[in-house]
Amino acid sequence: MAKQFRLCAAAVVFNNQGNVLLGNRIETETDAWQFPQGGIESGETPAEAAKRELKEETGVSLVELVYAEDMPVRYEFSENIKKTLNKRGIFNDGQDIYFVLFHYTGDNSDINIHTPQPEFKDYKWDSFDFAVKNIIGFKQDAYQQAYTRLTPVIRQYLDSIS
Repeated sequence: MAKQFRLCAAAVVFNNQGNVLLGNRIETETDAWQFPQGGIESGETPAEAAKRELKEETGVSLVELVYAEDMPVRYEFSENIKKTLNKRGIFNDGQDIYFVLFHYTGDNSDINIHTPQPEFKDYKWDSFDFAVKNIIGFKQDAYQQAYTRLTPVIRQYLDSIS
C-alpha cells in the first residue's frame, strides 16, 4: 500500500530582530518547540493555510506575507507518532509541508496561545537556528532545508526595511 502524506503549511513568522516565533507543544512533557502549522484545507493555498493556522494557534494576524515556498518538504512521522495518530483515526505516514514566511507587524500583546483548542503551552521568539536544533527529530531535515532557503530571505527583507 502506498504511503499517505498530508499537505500542511507552517507559518515561519519573524520579527524585526530576525527571530522566529515558536510554540512549545502542549501534549509533551519535555520541550517541543515548532512553528505554528496545520493541514491545508480544500481550496486553500499554502499561504492561506499558514495564515489561518497561525491565527488559530497563536491569535496572530498582524503579519505581512514575505515568501511562500512552491514545493513542499516531506517528512515521515516516527512510529510512536503514527500509533498515536492511528488511535485518533488518522492514518497518514507523514506530511508534505510548505514553509511560508511572514514578517510580524504586531507586538507581543497580540499573541494569544490560550485558544479554544490550545496547541501550545508556551511561545517564544528565538533564532531560526534554535528552531532547527530543537525540533523533534523526524522534522529536523525539513526544518534544516527551510533554514537554508529562508534565512537569506529574512536577512534581505530586514535589510530592505532598515
